[in-house]
Amino acid sequence: MNIKTIKDIAIVNSDEIVIKDTQTAIDFIMSVKYKTNCSKIAINKKAIIEDFFILSTGIAGEILQKFINYQIKFAIIGDYSKYTSKPLKDFIYESNKGKDIFFIANEDEAIQMLSKE
Repeated sequence: MNIKTIKDIAIVNSDEIVIKDTQTAIDFIMSVKYKTNCSKIAINKKAIIEDFFILSTGIAGEILQKFINYQIKFAIIGDYSKYTSKPLKDFIYESNKGKDIFFIANEDEAIQMLSKE
């Protein structure tokens, strides 16, 4: 797991799956917060278990609730074009209209969205 900070945002890049469930999400949040003191985190999509993107599993809701509980603004960077699920597309659309959770195509967009107050 590679972490860099830009402004007050931790950008995490990993080739391995780091977030698999709520416990690994909490471990991830605490680890990044300890190393960077950032309350805004972006991570590449392939570092999150694929079941996260199947909303019927409930994993996305459980994991994202942890980010909200710990007051972490969170962006997931990746390509979402392969997903055909209307509920997932709606979820991404609604999340991106909010202030805390974002599904973003690239690092620059993640920085822009996470920098908004």
